[in-house]
Amino acid sequence: MNCRHCATPLDPTRDIFVDLGTAPPSNAFLRESDLDCAEAYLPLKVFTCGNCRLVQVDEIERRDALFSSDYVYFSSFSSTWLAHAEAYVDKAVERLTLSSKSFVVEVASNDGYLLQYVQQRGIPCVGIEPTASTAQAARARGIESIEQFFGERFATELSVKRGRADLIIGNNVLAHVPDINDFVAGLRCALAPGGTVSVEFPHLLQLVQHGQFDTVYHEHFSYLSLHAVQRVFEAQGLIVWDVEELSTHGGSLRVWAQPKAGPRAVLASVECMLQMEAAAGMLTDAFYHTLQQRAEGIKNDLLAFLIDAKREGKRVMGYGAAAKGNTLMNFAGIRSDLITSVADASPHKQGRFLPGSRLPVVAPSSIDEIKPDYIVIFPWNIRAEVEAQLAPARAWGAKFVTAVPELRVA
Repeated sequence: MNCRHCATPLDPTRDIFVDLGTAPPSNAFLRESDLDCAEAYLPLKVFTCGNCRLVQVDEIERRDALFSSDYVYFSSFSSTWLAHAEAYVDKAVERLTLSSKSFVVEVASNDGYLLQYVQQRGIPCVGIEPTASTAQAARARGIESIEQFFGERFATELSVKRGRADLIIGNNVLAHVPDINDFVAGLRCALAPGGTVSVEFPHLLQLVQHGQFDTVYHEHFSYLSLHAVQRVFEAQGLIVWDVEELSTHGGSLRVWAQPKAGPRAVLASVECMLQMEAAAGMLTDAFYHTLQQRAEGIKNDLLAFLIDAKREGKRVMGYGAAAKGNTLMNFAGIRSDLITSVADASPHKQGRFLPGSRLPVVAPSSIDEIKPDYIVIFPWNIRAEVEAQLAPARAWGAKFVTAVPELRVA
């Protein structure tokens, strides 16, 4: 295996970042008719490039298999995420002086959760989304969505047909592309000379410091620091001019970039973040060898809690059929003897079964019917939102549980 960015050979033993065994793809939800069939279990082993510090999983499964027409992740079912998207659009419009004469492109636009706010402001926009299910949902909102994987070739065609974009948005997609060089080259090709690229991604620093190993799954081909992203962008003619720390997904970065001859000065925030990463040890090998022990500790603590609850005759349900929950459950070997089912607000997931654990996904109303003693919240990054939604469960004494960054029962 060679590094996705710099092609440095990776040592299969020395360069391991974390090894979570084998698991099915985290969004490969099953239908009832699939339950008598075998699932494909793939290695979930992640490596670090000692040269450019890009953390990456080997490409075991093709991207078109991971992001299929039956894809079930729809962004619009989290009120927290919708509020984040609307606030971002407000900021970008003001900061970049966008208007009805501007052109905005969002890559991995999902179900139109973000572009709806761009469209409401009368700004021409188009979404690029490879999964048919979510693109169709966006079009139902009246948002133009092109079903395509994004890269340099497609970006060149798009710029010829539609002109170059004043803003290209890529929220939580940079980690999802197998050919990161081709993807970033596409950003540069589709961008106007004075335009801006804005990307958000979970920050590798937060992942390691807080043991967020459950954000590791097959759809995430890369795990990113500012050092690595800056290097990838510069290789394709893009300069990072600002970076923001965000609370989303347990701690993310929002990077603003432009062509090398772009009009904006590089802000002090960029050097500050680079120094923060260096101070945390992200330029050393040692930093990348700490997550395995942390992951195993989190797994063991959750298993011990669930086994004790089982022995005490307690009822345990899950909430949030999230990819991170599937990583955690498959790493821990959790099955229906420890958690009966998982509730989720998305009707696209209800009636399906989780990959690997095969727990049924039910509507949130099932919580009122079952009245569990414990509710394990798998998307721990939106615990406050979920607790507020499920507050009536407190009436019968239910407690909420999260496993990351450490076991919390309250």
